[in-house]
Amino acid sequence: MPATKRGAMGSGGSCICLKCGHSEPHRAGKPCRDRKCPKCGVVLVRENSEHHKAFLEKKKKKGGD
Repeated sequence: MPATKRGAMGSGGSCICLKCGHSEPHRAGKPCRDRKCPKCGVVLVRENSEHHKAFLEKKKKKGGD
């Protein structure tokens, strides 16, 4: 099995905006962080990435939706 780049999550999945919730399909070879939300301009993150999980945990602790 070939080695994968650090942080590589494979194909599939979604890129999401942590500000407005916009979601779009992830494109292989194009990190989500290299794209911006077309609705609000915030950098997108990969769904279920460490950044996304930390955001959800912080939101949960604050009692957000």
